[in-house]
Order: sequence, then C-alpha cells, then structure tokens
Amino acid sequence: MPQAREGAKERDAFFDNAKYLAIVLVAMGHAWEPLRDGSRSVTALYTLVYAFHMPAFIVISGYFSRGFDASPERLKRLVTGVAVPYVIFETAYTLFTRWTDQVPDRPVSLLDPLYLTWFLAALFIWRLTTPMWRLVRRPLPLALAVAMLATLAPAIGKDLDLQRTLQFLPYFVLGLCLKPEHFRLVRRREVRMLAVPVFLCAFVAAYWAVPRMTGAWFYHRDSAQELGAPAWSGPVMTLVTFGCSLLLVACFLAWVPRRRMWFTVLGAGTLCGYLLHGFLAQGAKFWGWYDPAWIHRPPGAIAVTVVAAGIITVLCTPPVRRVFRFAVEPRITWAFRRSPSYAPAPRAAVPGRRTM
Repeated sequence: MPQAREGAKERDAFFDNAKYLAIVLVAMGHAWEPLRDGSRSVTALYTLVYAFHMPAFIVISGYFSRGFDASPERLKRLVTGVAVPYVIFETAYTLFTRWTDQVPDRPVSLLDPLYLTWFLAALFIWRLTTPMWRLVRRPLPLALAVAMLATLAPAIGKDLDLQRTLQFLPYFVLGLCLKPEHFRLVRRREVRMLAVPVFLCAFVAAYWAVPRMTGAWFYHRDSAQELGAPAWSGPVMTLVTFGCSLLLVACFLAWVPRRRMWFTVLGAGTLCGYLLHGFLAQGAKFWGWYDPAWIHRPPGAIAVTVVAAGIITVLCTPPVRRVFRFAVEPRITWAFRRSPSYAPAPRAAVPGRRTM
C-alpha cells in the first residue's frame, strides 16, 4: 500500500506489480475470514497468506522510505499521505461499524485504530523514526530486539496499536536496509523455481498446524501471555515467524512480473483499494452475503475469492482514485506555511579583483 509519491520520476513496474498482487491477497484474506469455521483448507490458506502479505507490504514501504529525512517537504507528505487519511478513515470506519455491528455508542478514538487503519498509524510512526534507524550501526538486530521485548509486554495496550507496530517493525527496518540488488537476487530463475515447492511445503505445514496451534502469531497484535503461551515463547516465536515470513516474501517477490502488465497501473492505487475494501468486508456479514449454505462449500469459497479479487481490482483503478482523492490523497496546502526562500548571499569581493 505504500502510496507512490516515492520521488522517482519513472515508476518501477516490479514494485507496482508487487503492491497490486499483495493487495489482492489482502482482500482475499478478509473474504476468507468468515469461511474459516469448519474448513481446515480455508484456514490453512488464510494462515499462509497472513504469514507474508503484510510483511511484503511493510518491507516495500520501508524500502521506499529510505529517503525520509524529516525535511519540511517530507513531513508535509507524511501528514497529507498518512496522518490525514488515518483521521478520515478512522472516523469513517467507526461511524460505519456503529451501524453494521449495532454498536451505536462506539466512540471515535484516534488512539485505538479500528480494523485496518492500524497500518496508517504504524506507517506514520515507522517513517518518523526512519532517520534514527538510518543512523544506528545494526538497525535490524535492534528492531528485532524491540519486537521480541514487545511480546513480553501485554501492558503496552491498544494505544495506536503499538503492539502490532512494534512487532512488525523489523520488516520495515529490513526494507530500509535493502538495496536494488537484493530485489534482483530474488528475481533469479533458480529462486522462482524453488519458490513453488517452498509454498507447497508451507501450505502443508499450515494445514498440519491448523488443529494444533494458533496462527495468531503471524498477526503480531498480541503478546505471548495474551495468546495463552509462556512468556519465553514470545521472543522465540518472533524469530521463527520473522524467518518464515521473510522466506515466503522472497518466494512471493520471485514470482512478481518485472515487466509492465495490464495491472501495473493499479499498483499506484493500492492504498485506495486497501482503505475502501474494508467497508465491504465489514458490511458483508451485516448484509447477509455469507448466509447461503453453498458459500461455505468449495464452489462458494472459489466464488468469494474471485469476487474479492475483482472488487479490489476495481477499487485500485484510476477513476476510483480520482473520486476518493480527497480522502486518500488530500491536498491541504492551505494548512502549511510556505517554505521560506533564501536569496543567495553576495560573493565577497577579492582584493585586487574587479567586481561587476
């Protein structure tokens, strides 16, 4: 979802393709959620997708945040591209779920991100801390240590969803550390060939694990104690999930096309699709879309998957982006002071030299 005001004059088709394919997986995951009860296969697919789709987004977000230097222009983009949309959609989701969840007194709270708005709050924090991560000598081990410690602290609470922000932090910091040649490595032919058996093995492992353990470790939103596990398992599972997720992210990126495709242009609209599709995902149960019995059978699961992919594709298109630009990419230049312009200082005259 990283919105592409990355400062590059020419967009890289590979990253736009990756963002579009990842947002399709996000929509599919949300569509599968009501189908998990009673279906081990759907739950295994859900767990597999959740193991890498958000890490992939966050790694790409970190990669395109490398140039963030807290300059006035960068801060303006952070406010207009992340903070303001967070306020707008946090308010909109609260009002919408008051109706769909039948909770008329649900308060509008900017400190407790609702549903998928957590990503905007986390991205705001991650980018603000970018100069520090670029400064320290070993940023990734330090970020992993922070994430491991977060799993030991249930008292962190829900303010700005800090638990999830801290546990996903290593993926963002990894993105800050990556260089173009690292992405070229995963696009090699041998990596693409290995990606197929890796994904197959990952699905088999997820299928085996469904009745035996929780997949919530990959959601990174709870401490070890909140998951009913001993405290020591939190740091251990942080490292285990980080390794598993990175392996799957590499396999996913290996199969992302490098050339321009019909969906490449949609990569610029993934934040719009991400923020808008949540209203349909939240309203689906209220509107009874999952009530028919056939929806919970294999043909129904396939139909739900296809519909979810189609909807998110439409929501990423340029016409939809233009309609919702006021909320997703607001231009509020009136809110900022003009950057002072400084005239160049006059050159000092050198003795014995005539000045014009």
